[in-house]
Amino acid sequence: MSGADQDTRFLRVLGRKDALALAFGAMIGWSWVVLSSTWIESAGTAGAIIAFLIGGGIMLVIGLTYAELASALPFAGGEHVYSHRALGAGASFICTWSIILGYVSVVTFEAVALPTVLDSIVPGLDRVFLWEIAGWDVYLSWVLTGVAGAIVMTVLNIRGVRMAAIVQSTVVLVILIVGVAFLGGSFVAGDTSNLEPLFVDSISGITLVLVMVPFMFVGFDTIPQAAEEIDLPFRDIGVVLMLSVMMAIAWYGLIVLGVSLMINEDNLGSSDVLAAEANSLIYGELGRLAMLGAGLAGIITSWNAFIVGGSRAIYALARSNLLPAFLGKLHPRYRTPYNAILLIGGLSMIGPFFGRPVLVWLVDAGGLGIIIAYGMVAWSFLVLRKKEPDLERPYRVKFGKLVGILALVLSIGLGFLYLPGSPSALLWPQEWVIILGWVALGAILFLSARKKQS
Repeated sequence: MSGADQDTRFLRVLGRKDALALAFGAMIGWSWVVLSSTWIESAGTAGAIIAFLIGGGIMLVIGLTYAELASALPFAGGEHVYSHRALGAGASFICTWSIILGYVSVVTFEAVALPTVLDSIVPGLDRVFLWEIAGWDVYLSWVLTGVAGAIVMTVLNIRGVRMAAIVQSTVVLVILIVGVAFLGGSFVAGDTSNLEPLFVDSISGITLVLVMVPFMFVGFDTIPQAAEEIDLPFRDIGVVLMLSVMMAIAWYGLIVLGVSLMINEDNLGSSDVLAAEANSLIYGELGRLAMLGAGLAGIITSWNAFIVGGSRAIYALARSNLLPAFLGKLHPRYRTPYNAILLIGGLSMIGPFFGRPVLVWLVDAGGLGIIIAYGMVAWSFLVLRKKEPDLERPYRVKFGKLVGILALVLSIGLGFLYLPGSPSALLWPQEWVIILGWVALGAILFLSARKKQS
């Protein structure tokens, strides 16, 4: 093997459980601990569960297109590989840069969530007042906690995907144990009268939760991003991807039900970590700390997975001369795209300076980027079915044309929920500034790469 080939080679070290833990851990993260009250207050118990079933169903349809493409084209970069082959370089950049916005939003979300959960476990992170953002006081000690976490996760990922995978699998197991204990306890100790109201604001309430669903389910697509590091038969890559989505649908729906059984309507807004308070009603203070520990574990799994996914997507764009070449270099020892990881880590350190309000802004802005990418992958799926009918597809979706059209239409429909005129439209200026800033950064890097190439 030549030196040039070695410079572009990843190590295939991820097994079936590693890939499943990567995707499932990415999807569940920490949001279910900190946002469960928002979902129930917005749509009611049944409304929130219905929103996740509808959104999860949409993700399953979109996931089918990913499953086929990931098995047929198992190369690092996922969305970039599919859209570049089907639609060309320009469309590929838009698609991949959009999904990277979603990934960076999640990574930044976790850098903000870390001090949020630690403040609930170890009070006292409110030292040295800096400023107020949207009615929330930002403290230096709180900011530094988030920045320190970002540094640790960045270094962990530079040192190799195998180490990251070991951490991922271990921490996902912790989340599952705590989650199962909570659900079992809530079914025994919960009160069905707490489920009221079943619906809040009817369709509008469901829509408010539905617009958050893409952000909650982003993560199954980390499997195709890391496809060159997965040591599985290509068909099994698609199978694991679909299993991860089904597990996430069940998880979110059951968590909403468990919290609703334990917390009545009057106390929904009583805590920033409502799931932890619900668990304390079952198991006391130990239950609260266990749930916060699971939330902390969820931060690590999601944070870890999206650094993996985002850095591989950036790497793929750089290797195609759509981003500056230095972002496509692998570490000589660890075989990781270290400059891409450093870029994501650096961007995530900005989030803590805006305090807890930025959590919702990131969910909404990142969600739009995710939906744009999903729509373009569905489009690529349809084009490749027509353009390359003989392409070997180890995981071949039945009724492919119908599934592709449905995935594209559903993605477009979800996209409209973010636009002005929708009850769940993005907020001006906060969320639109994130979108426009990302577009500007992408344009600068893209033009820089193209200019240097020419």
